[in-house]
Amino acid sequence: MKTISLFSAAVAAYASIADALLVTGAAEGFATGVTGGGSATPVYPSTTAELVSYLGSSSPQVIVLTKTFDFTGTQGTTTSSGCSPWGTAAACQIAINQDDWCTNYASTSPTVASITYDTAGVLGITVASDKTLLGQGSAGIIKGKGLRMVSGVSNIIIQNIFITDINPKYVWGGDAITIDNADMIWIDHVTTSLIGRQHYVLGLSASNRVTISNNYINGVTSWSATCDGYHYWNIYFDGSNDLVTFKGNYIYHTSGRAPKVQGNTLLHAVNNYWYDSSGHAFEIGAGGFVVAEGNVFQNIPTVVQLPIDGSAFSAPSTSANSACLTYLGHVCQLNGFGSSGAFSEDTTDFFVDFSGKTIATAAAYTTVVSSVTSNAGYGKVAYKG
Repeated sequence: MKTISLFSAAVAAYASIADALLVTGAAEGFATGVTGGGSATPVYPSTTAELVSYLGSSSPQVIVLTKTFDFTGTQGTTTSSGCSPWGTAAACQIAINQDDWCTNYASTSPTVASITYDTAGVLGITVASDKTLLGQGSAGIIKGKGLRMVSGVSNIIIQNIFITDINPKYVWGGDAITIDNADMIWIDHVTTSLIGRQHYVLGLSASNRVTISNNYINGVTSWSATCDGYHYWNIYFDGSNDLVTFKGNYIYHTSGRAPKVQGNTLLHAVNNYWYDSSGHAFEIGAGGFVVAEGNVFQNIPTVVQLPIDGSAFSAPSTSANSACLTYLGHVCQLNGFGSSGAFSEDTTDFFVDFSGKTIATAAAYTTVVSSVTSNAGYGKVAYKG
């Protein structure tokens, strides 16, 4: 009896651990080694309040979403003044006067006396350390509110979810993913759409090691800062010590800030697919250090906005790309361009910043379109539960 009991207990313990290890794959690049909630027993929230509680708890959690969590209306609405800095046409976004933004930065634009927006969208759900947030199949949807990883949190995995409908008409209406003063964050197979401000924003404090992989940034919208149905506020990397691996992502139908890189940010952009822009992809400001390799730019009229105030290496030629070998561990891969502008930067003096760090691998750009379009975004990974 004792032998059978011990065997049964061992089987049960193994099954519990196996059921909890639901993450597909592992982070590449700078956030290699992130474990999130690890082998914690999965929890399945049924209400928005439960989801908020699990994400903010002090214990390791593996949180599985099996439905849509709609935060719209859960905190009521806010009515305030605003402005129209980009025009008054129906397709133009309106700016909320957050922190007197309209007064300080758009004082000559037409004011809007009264706008009403959903309060829940303005500030995302707080995610504490040691969390894994997973969607089951294509069921894991968060509507009307984003996620915030701030104030010193670390060791977080977000995989296979869809974040959408965060006050898309209003700039300052909310962000989908916010990371600021954090470390070891992996965002993977996430789709974002209809976002008022940024799809991804890494704030002024150090975000340290971050991997953003296999995600779908969908910029199709009825309101934009460029008034043309192409979202402008997409990816904002600005930190005091940020190491960002950006791999296998699909950046679609945008008009700017895709990404904007500055502060003290080292960005490795590899094997991504930019498709259909009415403006520019990269903005590289002071303190932005970018290696872009093995990417495809299709119908991107301005791949990088000039002037470049930071530093960039865009894998311009087979001969130049051998310079990557010493610090990145491989010869950089050429980028592919179709009906797009040029991106031919060859600065290498910042390559030493990659020394001693875990670097993502790079495939030839010829494999990227089929790989990204079939793999990026939520609903593309098999749920193991």
